[in-house]
Amino acid sequence: MPPASASNSSECPLPKSDSNIVTINVGGQFFQTTKQTLYSAGPKSFFAKIAEFQPSDPFIDRDPELFAVLLSLLRTGNLPSKARAYDLQDLISESQFYGIEHTLRNSLSGPSQFEPFNLQKSIILPLNGRDTPSAIATSEFGSVHVAHGSKITSFDWSLRRKSTYLTQFIAVDSLLALSDSVVAAGAHDFSGLQIIDLKRKVIETTLHWENMTRSGSTVLAIGSSPEHLFASYESGRRNSNSIMVYDLNTFSPVTEIAHNEIFGADIDSAIPATKLKWSSGYNLLMASGSHSGPSGVSGSIRLWDVRSGNVVWEMKEQIDCFVDVTVSDNLSVIFKVGVHSGEAFFMDMRNLSYGNSWVCLGDSKKVLNGRKEGIGCKVEDQGNQVFCTKGGDIEMWSEVIMGSAKKGDEKLDSRVFKKNLMGLVKDIGGSKISNLAFGGNKMFLTRKDQQFVEVWQSSTVEL
Repeated sequence: MPPASASNSSECPLPKSDSNIVTINVGGQFFQTTKQTLYSAGPKSFFAKIAEFQPSDPFIDRDPELFAVLLSLLRTGNLPSKARAYDLQDLISESQFYGIEHTLRNSLSGPSQFEPFNLQKSIILPLNGRDTPSAIATSEFGSVHVAHGSKITSFDWSLRRKSTYLTQFIAVDSLLALSDSVVAAGAHDFSGLQIIDLKRKVIETTLHWENMTRSGSTVLAIGSSPEHLFASYESGRRNSNSIMVYDLNTFSPVTEIAHNEIFGADIDSAIPATKLKWSSGYNLLMASGSHSGPSGVSGSIRLWDVRSGNVVWEMKEQIDCFVDVTVSDNLSVIFKVGVHSGEAFFMDMRNLSYGNSWVCLGDSKKVLNGRKEGIGCKVEDQGNQVFCTKGGDIEMWSEVIMGSAKKGDEKLDSRVFKKNLMGLVKDIGGSKISNLAFGGNKMFLTRKDQQFVEVWQSSTVEL
């Protein structure tokens, strides 16, 4: 009697009675699988072509051991444990040959692999030159682009392939990844927003804002939604600013919002946006900006309905104004770090009104100390967590669901967040963190006066 459903063998199997079963000879070793498994790799993949070879048995002159790993990946969507015995670059090369690098990438570096409570410093990515990073941008599956001086250095999702592009900017201040190889870049001292294809090393287009004074307009912040690209501009004379909305596919202008003209010393009413963040859950654009004046640091946070061009909510800040702010769709929360206290605060988006106040998650007594302990702190959200930098360390805040809370109780003070310090003991401390970003299953950060990028990820998915 023939063996039942043998998946791979060094001997040629007996003829098949089921036409759905495919037999493949890889380097002299025979494998059996189904057409459905092969077609799951995609209609243009090498595996799909193999399925069409039937009833003849194709021969592939490749490594059968690596083939067995990739076939297991197709069957389950995950790499088998034996994959750790192989070098990642070998797996990448084979996956490219078979046309399934995207499947390998998703299994190793997809957002679903992100484990916030298991992050630890794993890799250092060195940068060429003496310039320290000024901005970092990440893609959905963990490729990262780093601006340092006039250069942008890119690492692919595996962090094995590196390339550097020399821009026209003296220094890149704003950077946003539009894909694995295309970025939007701008600077505070160079007019225009450039769309750069880093793979082809060309500028696809340059976008400008025509202000009333006809002076050049520099870029202060960049953001995007699934449909639109957003850019915050300021005129060269710094007496006007605006947020332009572009079509994300064609880069043609769609509309203009938040147009401000500054007259005299009334700058508080026209602070330009220095951070843009799209809230998919609410279909709103968060725009925040602050400035330091004789009376201290003041700023504003606005939520814009892009289609109508109206502000649906606004918070003006003077007491312990934010140094950085983010909006979390998963938590329905706006988070900030206070410029004086350096502490984290939150505001519940489910109960937004113009009378809202911040809830301090740290020492509320620091609010009035005036020491500006929050200068340089960053706050970003990823999944169900919010991450705040403090000096050289990172705090991770997670919501604790209280079992005693009544169903439907959405009072502002009913929400509880818990702080966790990130990393192992050996990872704690270091130079001040200057940039923080997330992509795929990784956290990326840069430090003051350091010419490299730190990569933090879960040890359970490393190869």
